[in-house]
Amino acid sequence: MKSTAHHQALIIALDFPSAAITLDFVRQLDPSHCRLKVGFELYVAEGPNFVRTLVDLGFDVFLDLKFHDIPNTVSSACLAASKLGAWMINIHALGGKKMMDAAVDTLKSIDKPPLLIAVTVLTSMDQQQLQGIGIQQPPEQTVINLATATQASGLDGVVCSAQEVQILRTHLGNNFLLVTPGIRPENSDAGDQHRVMTPSQAIKTGANYLVVGRPITQAPDPIAVIEKINQDIIQA
Repeated sequence: MKSTAHHQALIIALDFPSAAITLDFVRQLDPSHCRLKVGFELYVAEGPNFVRTLVDLGFDVFLDLKFHDIPNTVSSACLAASKLGAWMINIHALGGKKMMDAAVDTLKSIDKPPLLIAVTVLTSMDQQQLQGIGIQQPPEQTVINLATATQASGLDGVVCSAQEVQILRTHLGNNFLLVTPGIRPENSDAGDQHRVMTPSQAIKTGANYLVVGRPITQAPDPIAVIEKINQDIIQA
């Protein structure tokens, strides 16, 4: 597993609608202080070349597209993402073992592959919503099951709520990346996230990477928020 420098445990979610707005924000940032996450909105709006643009600016880019399809399609998509220079990509663990195995096998065939992680349960999903789609187990047990399957398929880690980090460490050991969205600095709005935690709490429980979006991108002084989060990470 790659080591995680404290100052680069922070991943900023670039939840912007266009390249122009995104670049206005990104040009304020130092690649040694954070990594970047490109999700559906920005990727669909601007396409793969924009990922290359961010990489060329010196940033590690987490391409968060949650591939979930038949094994051949997902493995091909992972290969295409690797060619963009993405530092980390993800697939959905609910796609099953054959899909995850296919993605791992494809990335093994290339030099310097990106980190490959899987989504377990979205942080916007609570017990009631899981029951609404037929999953009767509590979110925590569902996460454990999916993360265990992910590790068995040879992926580098999972995306999970910070509230599940400690129990996943117990089940899966220390050599498995845990990437935690739903991170909110103290006194900030939880937004549409149900299972949230502060940066220092998440690091103390064993998270490797913290994904923070709106508390930074919508802040009056984003750099000050980044500095505060990084201080909290180091102190934790």
